[in-house]
Amino acid sequence: MKHENGHIALGITVFCTAAAILLFYDTLFGEKAMLAIGGQFLSAVQPILYGAFIAYLLAPMVNFFETQFFSGFLQRAREKGRRNSAGVRALSVLLTWLVIGVLFYLLASVLLPELYRSVLQFVSNAETYYYTISGWITHLLETNPPVADWVSRQMDVYFDDINNWLTRGVLPQLQTVMTTVSGGLVSLVNFLKNMLVGVIVSVYLLATKEHCAAQARRIVYSLFSQENVRWVLRGVRKIDSIFSGFVRGKLLDSIIIGILCFAGCSILGFPYTPLVSVFVGVTNIIPFFGPFLGAIPSIFLILLVSPMKALYFLIFVLALQQLDGNVIGPKILGDKTGLSSLWVIVAILVGGSFFGVVGMFFGVPVCACLYSAANFFLDVRLRKKGLPQETNAYTANYPQEKKTASQGPENL
Repeated sequence: MKHENGHIALGITVFCTAAAILLFYDTLFGEKAMLAIGGQFLSAVQPILYGAFIAYLLAPMVNFFETQFFSGFLQRAREKGRRNSAGVRALSVLLTWLVIGVLFYLLASVLLPELYRSVLQFVSNAETYYYTISGWITHLLETNPPVADWVSRQMDVYFDDINNWLTRGVLPQLQTVMTTVSGGLVSLVNFLKNMLVGVIVSVYLLATKEHCAAQARRIVYSLFSQENVRWVLRGVRKIDSIFSGFVRGKLLDSIIIGILCFAGCSILGFPYTPLVSVFVGVTNIIPFFGPFLGAIPSIFLILLVSPMKALYFLIFVLALQQLDGNVIGPKILGDKTGLSSLWVIVAILVGGSFFGVVGMFFGVPVCACLYSAANFFLDVRLRKKGLPQETNAYTANYPQEKKTASQGPENL
Protein backbone atom coordinates (compact mmCIF):
# COMPACT_ATOMS: atom_id res chain seq x y z
CA MET A 1 0.00 0.00 0.00
CA LYS A 2 2.82 2.38 0.90
CA HIS A 3 4.55 1.43 -2.36
CA GLU A 4 1.44 2.37 -4.35
CA ASN A 5 1.07 5.64 -2.46
CA GLY A 6 4.67 6.46 -3.31
CA HIS A 7 3.99 5.94 -7.02
CA ILE A 8 0.86 8.12 -6.83
CA ALA A 9 2.77 10.91 -5.07
CA LEU A 10 5.57 10.69 -7.64
CA GLY A 11 3.07 10.81 -10.51
CA ILE A 12 1.35 13.88 -9.05
CA THR A 13 4.71 15.59 -8.56
CA VAL A 14 5.80 14.88 -12.15
CA PHE A 15 2.46 16.08 -13.51
CA CYS A 16 2.53 19.31 -11.51
CA THR A 17 6.13 19.98 -12.54
CA ALA A 18 5.37 19.42 -16.22
CA ALA A 19 2.25 21.58 -16.00
CA ALA A 20 4.23 24.39 -14.33
CA ILE A 21 6.92 24.23 -17.06
CA LEU A 22 4.32 24.33 -19.85
CA LEU A 23 2.49 27.21 -18.14
CA PHE A 24 5.72 29.15 -17.74
CA TYR A 25 6.65 28.59 -21.39
CA ASP A 26 3.18 29.58 -22.61
CA THR A 27 3.23 32.74 -20.51
CA LEU A 28 6.59 33.90 -21.83
CA PHE A 29 6.73 32.58 -25.41
CA GLY A 30 3.32 31.12 -26.30
CA GLU A 31 -0.13 32.54 -26.85
CA LYS A 32 -0.59 33.35 -23.13
CA ALA A 33 -3.71 31.23 -22.91
CA MET A 34 -3.58 31.11 -19.13
CA LEU A 35 -3.45 34.89 -18.88
CA ALA A 36 -6.46 35.14 -21.18
CA ILE A 37 -8.36 32.64 -19.03
CA GLY A 38 -7.37 34.57 -15.90
CA GLY A 39 -8.53 37.84 -17.43
CA GLN A 40 -11.86 36.29 -18.40
CA PHE A 41 -12.26 34.91 -14.89
CA LEU A 42 -11.54 38.30 -13.31
CA SER A 43 -14.06 39.90 -15.65
CA ALA A 44 -16.67 37.36 -14.59
CA VAL A 45 -16.11 37.87 -10.84
CA GLN A 46 -15.77 41.66 -11.08
CA PRO A 47 -19.20 42.33 -9.52
CA ILE A 48 -18.29 40.11 -6.58
CA LEU A 49 -15.01 42.00 -6.12
CA TYR A 50 -16.90 45.29 -6.19
CA GLY A 51 -19.34 43.96 -3.60
CA ALA A 52 -16.56 42.69 -1.36
CA PHE A 53 -14.76 46.04 -1.49
CA ILE A 54 -17.98 47.96 -0.73
CA ALA A 55 -18.77 45.63 2.18
CA TYR A 56 -15.21 46.03 3.49
CA LEU A 57 -15.61 49.82 3.51
CA LEU A 58 -19.06 49.80 5.11
CA ALA A 59 -18.47 47.13 7.77
CA PRO A 60 -17.36 49.65 10.47
CA MET A 61 -20.54 51.65 9.92
CA VAL A 62 -22.67 48.53 10.38
CA ASN A 63 -20.74 47.71 13.56
CA PHE A 64 -21.27 51.28 14.79
CA PHE A 65 -25.06 51.08 14.41
CA GLU A 66 -25.17 47.69 16.13
CA THR A 67 -23.08 48.70 19.14
CA GLN A 68 -24.48 52.22 19.59
CA PHE A 69 -28.19 51.72 18.88
CA PHE A 70 -28.91 48.01 19.38
CA SER A 71 -26.46 46.95 22.09
CA GLY A 72 -29.29 45.68 24.33
CA PHE A 73 -30.67 43.41 21.61
CA LEU A 74 -27.17 42.07 20.93
CA GLN A 75 -26.64 41.35 24.61
CA ARG A 76 -29.87 39.35 24.82
CA ALA A 77 -28.98 37.45 21.64
CA ARG A 78 -25.59 36.49 23.08
CA GLU A 79 -27.21 35.38 26.32
CA LYS A 80 -29.22 32.97 24.22
CA GLY A 81 -26.06 31.61 22.59
CA ARG A 82 -26.26 33.56 19.34
CA ARG A 83 -23.48 35.87 18.21
CA ASN A 84 -25.89 38.44 16.82
CA SER A 85 -29.51 39.03 16.01
CA ALA A 86 -30.77 38.75 12.43
CA GLY A 87 -33.18 41.63 12.95
CA VAL A 88 -30.49 43.88 14.42
CA ARG A 89 -28.15 43.09 11.53
CA ALA A 90 -30.88 43.82 8.97
CA LEU A 91 -31.69 47.17 10.59
CA SER A 92 -28.00 48.10 10.79
CA VAL A 93 -27.42 47.30 7.13
CA LEU A 94 -30.57 49.23 6.21
CA LEU A 95 -29.46 52.28 8.21
CA THR A 96 -26.00 52.09 6.64
CA TRP A 97 -27.38 52.16 3.13
CA LEU A 98 -29.82 54.93 4.08
CA VAL A 99 -26.86 57.06 5.17
CA ILE A 100 -25.04 56.27 1.92
CA GLY A 101 -28.20 57.13 -0.03
CA VAL A 102 -28.54 60.49 1.74
CA LEU A 103 -24.90 61.30 1.01
CA PHE A 104 -25.34 60.44 -2.66
CA TYR A 105 -28.52 62.53 -2.77
CA LEU A 106 -26.67 65.52 -1.34
CA LEU A 107 -23.89 64.95 -3.84
CA ALA A 108 -26.34 64.78 -6.74
CA SER A 109 -28.49 67.71 -5.63
CA VAL A 110 -25.83 70.13 -4.38
CA LEU A 111 -22.40 69.39 -5.81
CA LEU A 112 -23.18 67.97 -9.25
CA PRO A 113 -25.31 70.93 -10.46
CA GLU A 114 -22.63 73.37 -9.29
CA LEU A 115 -19.97 71.25 -10.95
CA TYR A 116 -22.00 71.18 -14.16
CA ARG A 117 -22.33 74.97 -14.13
CA SER A 118 -18.59 75.35 -13.56
CA VAL A 119 -17.81 73.12 -16.53
CA LEU A 120 -20.25 75.09 -18.71
CA GLN A 121 -18.65 78.34 -17.59
CA PHE A 122 -15.21 77.02 -18.43
CA VAL A 123 -16.32 75.86 -21.88
CA SER A 124 -18.02 79.17 -22.64
CA ASN A 125 -14.86 81.07 -21.62
CA ALA A 126 -12.48 78.72 -23.43
CA GLU A 127 -11.99 81.15 -26.34
CA THR A 128 -11.18 84.00 -23.96
CA TYR A 129 -8.67 81.82 -22.13
CA TYR A 130 -7.11 80.87 -25.46
CA TYR A 131 -6.53 84.50 -26.39
CA THR A 132 -5.20 85.19 -22.90
CA ILE A 133 -2.61 82.43 -23.14
CA SER A 134 -1.80 83.45 -26.72
CA GLY A 135 -1.21 87.02 -25.51
CA TRP A 136 1.14 85.80 -22.79
CA ILE A 137 3.15 83.80 -25.30
CA THR A 138 3.26 86.64 -27.82
CA HIS A 139 4.44 89.09 -25.16
CA LEU A 140 7.10 86.63 -24.01
CA LEU A 141 8.43 86.18 -27.54
CA GLU A 142 8.39 89.90 -28.33
CA THR A 143 10.29 90.84 -25.19
CA ASN A 144 12.78 87.94 -25.47
CA PRO A 145 14.28 87.66 -29.00
CA PRO A 146 16.52 84.66 -28.10
CA VAL A 147 13.46 82.74 -26.94
CA ALA A 148 11.62 83.72 -30.15
CA ASP A 149 14.52 82.48 -32.29
CA TRP A 150 14.66 79.19 -30.37
CA VAL A 151 10.90 78.65 -30.75
CA SER A 152 11.13 79.40 -34.48
CA ARG A 153 13.91 76.88 -34.98
CA GLN A 154 12.04 74.23 -33.03
CA MET A 155 8.89 74.82 -35.08
CA ASP A 156 10.87 74.38 -38.31
CA VAL A 157 12.46 71.19 -37.01
CA TYR A 158 9.26 69.56 -35.82
CA PHE A 159 6.87 70.81 -38.52
CA ASP A 160 7.53 67.92 -40.88
CA ASP A 161 7.32 65.40 -38.05
CA ILE A 162 3.97 66.79 -36.91
CA ASN A 163 2.66 66.78 -40.47
CA ASN A 164 3.69 63.15 -40.96
CA TRP A 165 2.16 62.22 -37.62
CA LEU A 166 -1.15 63.82 -38.56
CA THR A 167 -1.32 62.21 -42.01
CA ARG A 168 0.07 58.79 -41.18
CA GLY A 169 -0.85 58.38 -37.53
CA VAL A 170 -3.97 60.32 -36.66
CA LEU A 171 -6.08 59.82 -39.76
CA PRO A 172 -5.73 56.01 -39.94
CA GLN A 173 -6.65 55.79 -36.26
CA LEU A 174 -9.89 57.77 -36.50
CA GLN A 175 -11.82 54.58 -37.10
CA THR A 176 -10.19 53.03 -34.06
CA VAL A 177 -11.11 56.08 -31.98
CA MET A 178 -14.73 55.90 -33.07
CA THR A 179 -14.80 52.22 -32.18
CA THR A 180 -13.32 53.00 -28.79
CA VAL A 181 -15.91 55.72 -28.11
CA SER A 182 -18.77 53.39 -28.95
CA GLY A 183 -17.14 50.69 -26.87
CA GLY A 184 -16.84 53.17 -24.00
CA LEU A 185 -20.61 53.47 -23.82
CA VAL A 186 -20.86 49.70 -23.59
CA SER A 187 -18.18 49.71 -20.89
CA LEU A 188 -20.12 52.34 -18.92
CA VAL A 189 -23.27 50.24 -19.07
CA ASN A 190 -21.32 47.16 -17.96
CA PHE A 191 -19.73 49.11 -15.11
CA LEU A 192 -23.12 50.31 -13.87
CA LYS A 193 -24.48 46.77 -14.12
CA ASN A 194 -21.49 45.40 -12.20
CA MET A 195 -21.90 48.08 -9.54
CA LEU A 196 -25.58 47.22 -9.10
CA VAL A 197 -24.73 43.55 -8.68
CA GLY A 198 -21.88 44.58 -6.38
CA VAL A 199 -24.27 46.49 -4.12
CA ILE A 200 -26.47 43.39 -3.83
CA VAL A 201 -23.43 41.25 -3.06
CA SER A 202 -22.26 43.76 -0.45
CA VAL A 203 -25.63 43.58 1.34
CA TYR A 204 -25.34 39.79 1.53
CA LEU A 205 -21.72 39.97 2.76
CA LEU A 206 -22.58 42.57 5.40
CA ALA A 207 -25.51 40.49 6.61
CA THR A 208 -23.37 37.35 6.93
CA LYS A 209 -19.91 38.75 7.62
CA GLU A 210 -19.33 36.66 10.75
CA HIS A 211 -20.33 33.50 8.89
CA CYS A 212 -18.01 34.41 5.98
CA ALA A 213 -15.15 35.03 8.41
CA ALA A 214 -15.82 31.66 10.08
CA GLN A 215 -15.73 29.95 6.68
CA ALA A 216 -12.39 31.60 5.92
CA ARG A 217 -10.94 30.46 9.26
CA ARG A 218 -12.28 26.95 8.58
CA ILE A 219 -10.36 26.88 5.30
CA VAL A 220 -7.19 28.11 7.03
CA TYR A 221 -7.44 25.42 9.71
CA SER A 222 -7.90 22.78 7.02
CA LEU A 223 -4.88 23.89 4.96
CA PHE A 224 -2.30 24.61 7.67
CA SER A 225 -1.05 22.80 10.72
CA GLN A 226 -2.20 23.80 14.18
CA GLU A 227 1.18 25.42 14.82
CA ASN A 228 1.09 27.56 11.67
CA VAL A 229 -2.57 28.61 11.90
CA ARG A 230 -1.74 31.16 14.59
CA TRP A 231 0.86 32.82 12.38
CA VAL A 232 -1.43 32.86 9.35
CA LEU A 233 -4.30 34.46 11.29
CA ARG A 234 -1.90 36.93 12.87
CA GLY A 235 -0.67 37.94 9.41
CA VAL A 236 -4.24 38.34 8.15
CA ARG A 237 -5.12 40.55 11.12
CA LYS A 238 -2.05 42.69 10.46
CA ILE A 239 -2.95 43.07 6.77
CA ASP A 240 -6.52 43.97 7.71
CA SER A 241 -5.27 46.54 10.20
CA ILE A 242 -3.05 48.21 7.61
CA PHE A 243 -5.57 48.17 4.77
CA SER A 244 -8.61 49.13 6.83
CA GLY A 245 -6.78 51.95 8.56
CA PHE A 246 -5.24 53.36 5.39
CA VAL A 247 -8.00 52.84 2.80
CA ARG A 248 -10.94 53.90 4.97
CA GLY A 249 -8.96 56.64 6.67
CA LYS A 250 -7.61 58.08 3.43
CA LEU A 251 -11.06 58.12 1.80
CA LEU A 252 -12.54 59.87 4.85
CA ASP A 253 -9.64 62.31 4.95
CA SER A 254 -10.10 63.17 1.25
CA ILE A 255 -13.83 63.78 1.73
CA ILE A 256 -13.12 66.15 4.63
CA ILE A 257 -10.46 68.02 2.63
CA GLY A 258 -12.82 68.35 -0.34
CA ILE A 259 -15.59 69.77 1.88
CA LEU A 260 -13.20 72.20 3.58
CA CYS A 261 -11.85 73.29 0.19
CA PHE A 262 -15.37 73.87 -1.09
CA ALA A 263 -16.32 75.90 1.98
CA GLY A 264 -13.11 77.95 1.94
CA CYS A 265 -13.23 78.67 -1.81
CA SER A 266 -16.89 79.70 -1.51
CA ILE A 267 -16.13 82.11 1.35
CA LEU A 268 -13.09 83.59 -0.42
CA GLY A 269 -14.95 83.89 -3.74
CA PHE A 270 -12.63 81.86 -5.93
CA PRO A 271 -13.88 81.01 -9.44
CA TYR A 272 -14.76 77.43 -10.37
CA THR A 273 -15.16 76.48 -6.72
CA PRO A 274 -16.93 73.11 -7.28
CA LEU A 275 -14.48 72.05 -10.01
CA VAL A 276 -11.46 73.04 -7.93
CA SER A 277 -12.83 71.30 -4.82
CA VAL A 278 -13.35 68.07 -6.74
CA PHE A 279 -9.78 68.30 -8.07
CA VAL A 280 -8.32 68.83 -4.61
CA GLY A 281 -10.50 66.24 -2.85
CA VAL A 282 -10.09 63.44 -5.40
CA THR A 283 -6.35 63.84 -5.89
CA ASN A 284 -5.84 64.02 -2.11
CA ILE A 285 -6.51 60.26 -2.12
CA ILE A 286 -3.04 59.77 -3.61
CA PRO A 287 -0.49 60.02 -0.78
CA PHE A 288 2.35 62.54 -0.94
CA PHE A 289 1.89 63.62 -4.59
CA GLY A 290 -1.90 64.03 -4.47
CA PRO A 291 -2.03 67.60 -3.11
CA PHE A 292 0.32 68.80 -5.87
CA LEU A 293 -1.58 66.94 -8.60
CA GLY A 294 -4.80 68.69 -7.55
CA ALA A 295 -3.37 72.13 -6.77
CA ILE A 296 -1.38 72.73 -9.97
CA PRO A 297 -4.28 72.53 -12.49
CA SER A 298 -6.54 74.38 -10.05
CA ILE A 299 -4.08 77.25 -9.70
CA PHE A 300 -3.68 77.46 -13.48
CA LEU A 301 -7.46 77.49 -13.93
CA ILE A 302 -7.89 80.35 -11.47
CA LEU A 303 -4.87 82.14 -12.99
CA LEU A 304 -6.78 82.46 -16.26
CA VAL A 305 -9.43 84.47 -14.43
CA SER A 306 -7.38 86.46 -11.93
CA PRO A 307 -3.63 86.19 -11.12
CA MET A 308 -4.17 87.66 -7.64
CA LYS A 309 -6.88 85.11 -6.82
CA ALA A 310 -4.53 82.38 -8.04
CA LEU A 311 -1.92 83.61 -5.55
CA TYR A 312 -4.51 83.69 -2.76
CA PHE A 313 -5.64 80.18 -3.72
CA LEU A 314 -2.04 78.95 -3.56
CA ILE A 315 -1.73 80.31 -0.01
CA PHE A 316 -5.10 78.77 0.90
CA VAL A 317 -4.14 75.34 -0.48
CA LEU A 318 -0.80 75.39 1.36
CA ALA A 319 -2.60 76.22 4.61
CA LEU A 320 -5.20 73.49 3.93
CA GLN A 321 -2.50 70.89 3.26
CA GLN A 322 -0.66 71.90 6.43
CA LEU A 323 -3.91 71.42 8.33
CA ASP A 324 -4.35 68.01 6.70
CA GLY A 325 -0.77 66.89 7.21
CA ASN A 326 -0.44 68.00 10.84
CA VAL A 327 -3.96 67.73 12.29
CA ILE A 328 -6.60 65.92 10.22
CA GLY A 329 -4.42 63.23 8.66
CA PRO A 330 -2.67 62.11 11.89
CA LYS A 331 -6.00 62.08 13.77
CA ILE A 332 -7.67 59.84 11.17
CA LEU A 333 -4.77 57.75 9.82
CA GLY A 334 -2.30 57.78 12.70
CA ASP A 335 0.68 55.57 11.84
CA LYS A 336 -1.23 52.77 10.16
CA THR A 337 1.42 51.98 7.54
CA GLY A 338 4.60 52.35 9.58
CA LEU A 339 6.47 53.46 6.43
CA SER A 340 8.95 56.29 6.19
CA SER A 341 8.50 59.03 3.61
CA LEU A 342 11.09 57.40 1.34
CA TRP A 343 9.22 54.09 1.23
CA VAL A 344 5.92 55.91 0.64
CA ILE A 345 7.43 57.61 -2.42
CA VAL A 346 8.85 54.30 -3.68
CA ALA A 347 5.48 52.56 -3.21
CA ILE A 348 3.63 55.33 -5.08
CA LEU A 349 6.08 55.35 -7.99
CA VAL A 350 6.20 51.57 -8.38
CA GLY A 351 2.45 51.13 -7.95
CA GLY A 352 1.72 53.96 -10.37
CA SER A 353 4.07 52.57 -13.03
CA PHE A 354 2.28 49.20 -12.99
CA PHE A 355 -1.36 50.07 -12.28
CA GLY A 356 -1.75 53.83 -12.77
CA VAL A 357 -3.74 55.90 -10.28
CA VAL A 358 -5.16 52.81 -8.57
CA GLY A 359 -1.64 51.51 -8.06
CA MET A 360 -0.55 54.84 -6.58
CA PHE A 361 -3.32 54.54 -3.99
CA PHE A 362 -3.03 50.85 -3.10
CA GLY A 363 0.75 50.73 -3.51
CA VAL A 364 1.27 52.25 -0.06
CA PRO A 365 -0.71 49.66 1.99
CA VAL A 366 0.71 46.80 -0.13
CA CYS A 367 4.23 48.07 0.50
CA ALA A 368 3.40 48.45 4.20
CA CYS A 369 2.28 44.81 4.35
CA LEU A 370 5.48 43.62 2.63
CA TYR A 371 7.56 45.83 4.92
CA SER A 372 5.82 44.45 8.00
CA ALA A 373 6.37 40.85 6.83
CA ALA A 374 10.06 41.48 6.08
CA ASN A 375 10.51 43.22 9.44
CA PHE A 376 8.85 40.30 11.24
CA PHE A 377 11.12 37.80 9.44
CA LEU A 378 14.22 39.81 10.41
CA ASP A 379 13.08 40.01 14.05
CA VAL A 380 12.62 36.23 14.18
CA ARG A 381 16.07 35.60 12.69
CA LEU A 382 17.76 38.05 15.05
CA ARG A 383 15.90 36.62 18.05
CA LYS A 384 17.12 33.13 17.19
CA LYS A 385 20.69 34.42 17.07
CA GLY A 386 20.31 36.22 20.38
CA LEU A 387 20.86 39.64 18.80
CA PRO A 388 18.96 42.86 19.52
CA GLN A 389 16.09 43.68 17.22
CA GLU A 390 16.20 47.48 17.46
CA THR A 391 17.74 49.28 14.50
CA ASN A 392 19.53 51.73 16.79
CA ALA A 393 21.72 48.89 18.06
CA TYR A 394 23.38 48.67 14.65
CA THR A 395 24.30 52.33 14.14
CA ALA A 396 27.92 52.11 15.43
CA ASN A 397 30.87 52.02 13.02
CA TYR A 398 31.36 48.25 13.04
CA PRO A 399 34.26 47.88 10.50
CA GLN A 400 36.56 50.29 12.34
CA GLU A 401 36.07 48.68 15.75
CA LYS A 402 36.88 45.18 14.42
CA LYS A 403 34.31 43.47 16.66
CA THR A 404 33.38 39.85 16.08
CA ALA A 405 29.81 38.63 15.69
CA SER A 406 30.04 36.70 18.97
CA GLN A 407 30.48 39.93 20.90
CA GLY A 408 26.99 41.06 19.90
CA PRO A 409 25.78 44.28 18.33
CA GLU A 410 25.25 45.85 21.69
CA ASN A 411 29.04 46.30 21.92
CA LEU A 412 29.41 47.62 18.36
